[in-house]
Amino acid sequence: MSIILDGKTLAQSTEKELAERVLRINNKKGFVPILATILVGSDPASGTYVKMKGNACERVGMKSLKVELNEKTTTEELLLKIGELNDNPEVHGILLQHPVPDQIDERLCFDAIDIAKDVDGVTSLGFGKMAMNEPAFGSCTPQGIMRLLEHHEIEISGKHAVVVGRSPILGKPMAMMLLNKHATVTICHSRTKDLEEHVLSADIIVGAVGIPKFIQSKWVKNGAVVIDAGYHPEKCGDIDLEPLIDSCSAYTPVPGGVGPMTINTLILQTVEACENS
Repeated sequence: MSIILDGKTLAQSTEKELAERVLRINNKKGFVPILATILVGSDPASGTYVKMKGNACERVGMKSLKVELNEKTTTEELLLKIGELNDNPEVHGILLQHPVPDQIDERLCFDAIDIAKDVDGVTSLGFGKMAMNEPAFGSCTPQGIMRLLEHHEIEISGKHAVVVGRSPILGKPMAMMLLNKHATVTICHSRTKDLEEHVLSADIIVGAVGIPKFIQSKWVKNGAVVIDAGYHPEKCGDIDLEPLIDSCSAYTPVPGGVGPMTINTLILQTVEACENS
């Protein structure tokens, strides 16, 4: 019988532990962790995500500092705001909500975040340290996936992991994290030839392409571990999951698998940043 990699349940149990840690921080230091969220523009989906992150802070007793900037904000103005938050000792984590308006150099702004406050794991320095197996906050979605695999004691060492997608906040860090746990890793993307053959060889498959049911069930071998990092309005992910439920060894449900672990990891890493401050 397949193992359900239930991110919702794990996130809920982790929140109870985090609430206790926040209480201990408050008793010891006299303050609670603060996550600063920066929202540039008025994208409705981004606004919803920021609100969800604020709600998650409240559930564990943390505070969130909401910074809202207008759509015409320049790179220089955003860099100034990030600098202010870097210098504010009361702020322990900084999240710049992706995407930002086109006129802003997003990579430059991500990399301006102090690595000690990079709780979303978006800086180039943080990625480099993580890839070299040095202490750093991981990008939240792949880090959440790794926590889910570890919790369910899914064997990674020596396994062939295929990551479909190469985004800087998901596919690339996911591949490095799996490699650091001694998997043999293949990264596939839009220009990969013979994609089906690569996926068929996977012991662990991670779908991170952003296209509904792009990875067909017939591409996935029996007994594979199936991680679907996608979520679409059709209430499906990037993998055609339903036909695989009885033939795979473990899978993340959509919704309720990877999604809850992303925000939960953000909150966890903010608590850790505060403990380390």
